[in-house]
Amino acid sequence: MKRINVAAIVTSLLLIGGNVFAESTPLTNENIQGAWTLEHTKKSEKSEDIFKREDTWVFNSNGTVTIKHIPRDGDYYDQLPVNYEIEDNKLKVAILGRAGRFDSFSLINKDETNMILKARFGAIYQFVKR
Repeated sequence: MKRINVAAIVTSLLLIGGNVFAESTPLTNENIQGAWTLEHTKKSEKSEDIFKREDTWVFNSNGTVTIKHIPRDGDYYDQLPVNYEIEDNKLKVAILGRAGRFDSFSLINKDETNMILKARFGAIYQFVKR
């Protein structure tokens, strides 16, 4: 009877553990290219307050990203292209007008159609591939 209980517990742990430690797709220049719509942001992973977003980040093969359709005063504008880099599963996006300065984002999860990034101070960015 004890062997059955131990076997059941071990099997359960393996099934649950496999899902917990499943790895997402690593962040590379090839799989980030294209248009990603920023659906929402929130202050932290545990925060329930969601801030809807309307902008689209377009990653180009030449190492630049353009943020488009940014709402401002009832209208929309596009940011000029800035450089981006990917190092150790972190996305570094140049800050417009600040030479040598970058916003840094850590990869939380990524698959073919979804990407979740964490900003330097903990804000969460939820993207969907367009």
